Amino acid sequence: METCAECGFEPAEIEAEETPGLIRRFSALHRDRLVGRAVDEGRRAELRVRPQRGVWSPLEYAGHLRDVYALFDRRVRAVLSEPGGVLEVIDHDAVVARGAYDRLDPEALAADLGACADRLAATLTGVRPEQWPWYGARAGERRTIEEIAKRAVHESRHHLMDVERILASSPGASVGC
Repeated sequence: METCAECGFEPAEIEAEETPGLIRRFSALHRDRLVGRAVDEGRRAELRVRPQRGVWSPLEYAGHLRDVYALFDRRVRAVLSEPGGVLEVIDHDAVVARGAYDRLDPEALAADLGACADRLAATLTGVRPEQWPWYGARAGERRTIEEIAKRAVHESRHHLMDVERILASSPGASVGC
């Protein structure tokens, strides 16, 4: 896993044991963005708008992140039960489109996002030091539990940046989140 040039995430700067707390913290920030906008109907609509073709709306990013937390929890559990096994792969764009994520209820999504983040964080909290290097294979690539955990943190951070950019450019941006 490499440094992300866009958001600045540096996986080497965090310890595996820090990931549960970071996942919970980023999840809370995402939920704040959803619920903060959802209280006003005009601002609620901003959550559903794609800023440009090929860029998800804030609701779609939040739904995707919820799915990532759930997927990564399943992957970690799979590695813990069968080290070296094959890990599930999903097409995130297809799932977002099929699920009509732009029409989800922001408050319900915020609750689901929090629950999935908490479940993943709890699973990671239970990982023993000798288990962090255990791995599974995802599309032929090895993914250790530590890497899965750090990828969850990166997804959280990166998509928070994406959502904040979108909301900052929306008409109600001067009002604040």
